[in-house]
Amino acid sequence: MTPEELKSIMLYLRNRVLLGPRGIDGSISIEFKKPVREEMIAEGLNPDGVDKILNAPWWKEMVIDIIETPEMCEPEDSSLDVLEYAKDVVSEYIRKRFHLEK
Repeated sequence: MTPEELKSIMLYLRNRVLLGPRGIDGSISIEFKKPVREEMIAEGLNPDGVDKILNAPWWKEMVIDIIETPEMCEPEDSSLDVLEYAKDVVSEYIRKRFHLEK
């Protein structure tokens, strides 16, 4: 898998991070639309890379961190800022934990 293919997977996953409905108290929520392997491959993503990321031992932890992002933000952060922080969780996990084989 090339660095460009990895970036494509990362972008695909970042685009699955969405704003959820506001809480009764006006709190921001984040949703992560669970990716489906077959859909990812149909989008032209590298099958080996898809398998490795979806089966990574840190996958569940990443998803939890994405969803819990609003809890780590300041009350004055806008919903768009919180959404961007949540998307950054995907990028950081992949950059720090996924290594391309040479």
